[in-house]
Amino acid sequence: MGENPKTSLGGEYDKKLINNVHPGNWKNPEPADCYNLVVIGAGTAGLVAAAGAAGLGAKVALIERHLLGGDCLNVGCVPSKGIIRAGRAAQDVKTAGDFGINSPAEISIDFNKAMERMRRLRAGISAHDSAKRFSELGVDVFFGRGRFTGSDGIDVEGTRLRFKKAVICTGARATALAVPGIEEAGYLTNENIFGLTELPQKLAVIGAGPIGCELAQTFARLGSKVTLLHRGGQVLPREDAEAAEIVQRALVRDGVDLRLRVKLARASKKGKEKLLVAEEDGKTTELFFDEILAGVGRTPNVEGLDLEKAGITFDQQEGVMVNERLQTSNSRVYAAGDICSAYKFTHAADAMARIVIANALFRWRQTTLSLVIPWCTYTDPEVAHVGMSEQEARGKGIAIHTLTVPLADVDRAVLDNETEGFARVHLKKGSGKILGATIVARHAGEMISELSLAMTAGLGLSSIAKTIHPYPTQAQAIKKLADAYNRTRLTPFVKKLLFAWLAWQRS
Repeated sequence: MGENPKTSLGGEYDKKLINNVHPGNWKNPEPADCYNLVVIGAGTAGLVAAAGAAGLGAKVALIERHLLGGDCLNVGCVPSKGIIRAGRAAQDVKTAGDFGINSPAEISIDFNKAMERMRRLRAGISAHDSAKRFSELGVDVFFGRGRFTGSDGIDVEGTRLRFKKAVICTGARATALAVPGIEEAGYLTNENIFGLTELPQKLAVIGAGPIGCELAQTFARLGSKVTLLHRGGQVLPREDAEAAEIVQRALVRDGVDLRLRVKLARASKKGKEKLLVAEEDGKTTELFFDEILAGVGRTPNVEGLDLEKAGITFDQQEGVMVNERLQTSNSRVYAAGDICSAYKFTHAADAMARIVIANALFRWRQTTLSLVIPWCTYTDPEVAHVGMSEQEARGKGIAIHTLTVPLADVDRAVLDNETEGFARVHLKKGSGKILGATIVARHAGEMISELSLAMTAGLGLSSIAKTIHPYPTQAQAIKKLADAYNRTRLTPFVKKLLFAWLAWQRS
């Protein structure tokens, strides 16, 4: 991806990280005659599958070609949320005057210190995913590239592992940019941006999905002049349009130069800068940056596994093909996580790994069909979603009733000065059954689980209405949704009966 920027690789905390998740002195163990489960890939799905199976008494081998912990620990959830928190702290200082707290007109941000904090915390968290810990759990940890040799065998660095069952958990990687000249110009992805030690003064972010929006806002808050370039007409295209509009306003307010409906014609290196030639509104514009960050999607890691030798069907874009039980076309082999799922989230990978353990080891018939999978984009405010959107429900011919509570109607949000957002729920028309929900709030990711639990347990909004919520909290927005639903049940006929009953009691 072109020349590497100045990064921290080799620093104190990176060394601690590597010592945990790929120790240099590690020696692969002698293999067992046959394993109950061989796991290829040690990201979230692989680690959960390996630890869970070993805990139940299975003989397990875990193969990883790079770093235990996968994207989530090393280049995804953990480091991104670490620097998002730093950006949020900077923003809190800038807006402290709204609360009567005087702060300097120009605050000083030590970017390298913020990144060092993230790396220190990541190194500490990595102990949970370490080779030492998994070995102590009874898992045979093998470092190297795993390749199928047949329907029941895998080779790792010249050692053959036989298995009764196997699970592919090799995840996904950042999708390469299809822009002429971009490789020569050089660009960043989530796989190397968290190694930066110097703040890019001018940063281009390509793609306004979750990764693009989160990092565009964060780097703008930390002092970069950020330009966010997106082909579509709306940021966060998978989200509720009103939710996306709120995030869009927040990005612009934080200094992001947002450019929608942009097509990138080419890229090149101009001295120390990188040039992007963009076409927008029928005009060609030359844009110069110190660094370019790509956030245009994820591509499954199916290469180099020799899946054909095991009779496993796969697609370069969609990944490994599985049924609802996460079984591949080879009945001995399963898959879990980003390699086979449209829901490329850590928590989805975790849930899928648990299904694999049940089905592969015990021949239970657990499926993905009943999974209720929420997700959250960690912008400020956050956008959390679960279930169907209004558009999806109508596309399936399902009549819905939508209720919305603005955060401006929630006392705690008013007191927190965080009124930009809402809680919204889609109900099956004529009932309290929850089909989907969206929350836009600073802590939306913490709030969505109440609705996810209700959907998983088959509880309607009436159950939430009966649940006492502490006052004042922003989660009262959900309680207000439930109260609003109960009011819809108070039809004119029901009111008439109630009034008649009360009048009779007074007589």
